[in-house]
Amino acid sequence: MKFYFSTRDIPALKELPLTERMKLLDKASKRLSVPEKTMLNVLKLLVIVPVFALILQTAANWTSLLWAFVVFLCYPLFIKPIQYSMCAKYIASSSSKENA
Repeated sequence: MKFYFSTRDIPALKELPLTERMKLLDKASKRLSVPEKTMLNVLKLLVIVPVFALILQTAANWTSLLWAFVVFLCYPLFIKPIQYSMCAKYIASSSSKENA
């Protein structure tokens, strides 16, 4: 599976404006299979849960709030490329159906 770090990197979306890319990406994400959706949601939880664990530790150590912010900033760096890569196969098939 090839990783796409931006919607512009997906070949089927390269020439489209941002709003169209987001619409097609949303349609493709709805077509993900149940195991793909489950894996994506588990990965999201693996990023989000440590943020809340770090926030709970702020009473003892205020710097954990800074670490929570850093971990939260990593969310799009890890999750979005995986989401784009999983949805790319559905975007290619849906755009070829529309052109036919």
